[in-house]
Amino acid sequence: MENIKNFIENNTFLRVEFLGNSVGDWLIAVLIFLAALIVLRLFKSGAVAKLRKISQKTKTEIDDMAIDALDSIHWPFYIFISFYFSLFFITTPLFVKEWSFYIFLIAMVYYIVRFLATLTDYGVKMAIEKRSGEGDPGIIKFLGITVKIVLWVIAAVLILDNMGYQITSLVAGLGIGGIAVALALQNILGDLFSSFAIYFDKPFKIGDFIIVGEHMGTVKRVGIKTTRIQALQGEEIVISNNELTSARVQNFGVMRERRIVFTVGVAYNTSREKLEKIPSLIKEIVAGQKDTRLDRVHLKNFGDFSLVFEIVYYVNSGDYNFYMDTQQSINFGILNKFSEEKIEIAFPTQTLYLKKEKI
Repeated sequence: MENIKNFIENNTFLRVEFLGNSVGDWLIAVLIFLAALIVLRLFKSGAVAKLRKISQKTKTEIDDMAIDALDSIHWPFYIFISFYFSLFFITTPLFVKEWSFYIFLIAMVYYIVRFLATLTDYGVKMAIEKRSGEGDPGIIKFLGITVKIVLWVIAAVLILDNMGYQITSLVAGLGIGGIAVALALQNILGDLFSSFAIYFDKPFKIGDFIIVGEHMGTVKRVGIKTTRIQALQGEEIVISNNELTSARVQNFGVMRERRIVFTVGVAYNTSREKLEKIPSLIKEIVAGQKDTRLDRVHLKNFGDFSLVFEIVYYVNSGDYNFYMDTQQSINFGILNKFSEEKIEIAFPTQTLYLKKEKI
């Protein structure tokens, strides 16, 4: 650079003024422009291509997106960057440098935000794939759109601030407007944030059978504002997400084991020998069922019209139909065994004893 300056100073022609700059200054600016353009050309055609080959060998997709973002930068941007840096070596009107800087800033912010938006889309895609079938993907898509809107708003504020605009009042206005909108839409926003809580906390998922207050049914859809439940009778119940997260929810979908307690009453005239045999008979019946585990069988109490045996067992499934099939099979087994052993199952009876007095 020193040699070039010495050459310009010793050359009369290069010291000739043109548009406020010497011919030598214009020559240096042109050389800087061409050098920057060549470097950027080599970077785009050489370095980016090599980085792409390296990224293809990795498992993550983030580096591929970064390379795609670099590759998506078009030649007009590279030409403008070269032109912008060449302006530092000549004297130009102030507005030229200012507007060149603004254009450079807008272009840089645009490509950065576009890359961050691509990363957001990638995160949304991965979240939807990871939680497939666990909720409405519209929730996470809405969150991704919100993040991208925030990015563009921040980018606009940053550009306006660097262009000399007073953004303090603008930000304050946005803040006041945001508070007003939030107050007007507090119910909707409450449901919206509740949908995020349901999606990420996962108190239940689609297909689970739940009870909420007096309502019960199978979860069919978790939306941004409401959750839809298919009731046992067939109708659809729509519950706001805010109400759902505030209520106590019983989720039978996560049940892995069901505890069952039921009783059997036998007649009072059953012999002591047969009464002592009943627990072993019932244990044999329950043990013969699939995916069941017996806890206990006891003569619990003396009822009004029967001797009551209490049976407790577990079904290793949360499926209600499977439980009912098992209970039905046990009931049939008890009926058959008691019939074979001539054990009478009690039914509501009342015996009256009449005493005849002599007159």
